[in-house]
Amino acid sequence: MAYWLLKTEPDAFSLADLKAAPNGTTVWDGVRNYQARNFIRDGMKVGDKVFIYHSSCKVPAIVGVAEIVNGPYADPSQFDASGDYYDPKATAEAPRWFSVDVQYRETFNKPVTLQAIKADPAIEELALKKSGRLSVMPVTEQEWQYLCGIASK
Repeated sequence: MAYWLLKTEPDAFSLADLKAAPNGTTVWDGVRNYQARNFIRDGMKVGDKVFIYHSSCKVPAIVGVAEIVNGPYADPSQFDASGDYYDPKATAEAPRWFSVDVQYRETFNKPVTLQAIKADPAIEELALKKSGRLSVMPVTEQEWQYLCGIASK
């Protein structure tokens, strides 16, 4: 099992939206960064755990947990010519972008804020501190356990 952090803007799609989705499950699509795409395509597996991180909001924070329940597979939004994530260079035979399905697992009683993360020297190597602009990033098992511990205090 691997661990990941997925960023989302809560005014577009929040952890509460994931929880309210049918079966608490949705496609995680629209990722249009090659490094993030590679993490999805080459690294994510069914059963992997993910932190859901709310960004571009008043208090950016890790707010809960989801799990990868399907994928990776070709992101269907790349083929929709009327959509925001259409990619005319993508084909069914050679997709450029990939998705996974995530399912809600938990909402933290105490979100782990970006401010707290940045101030904590115990997680100096956390990708969120180093590559803050990526929408998909790996989390080590030690970082996962540490951050879950902060959320449960």
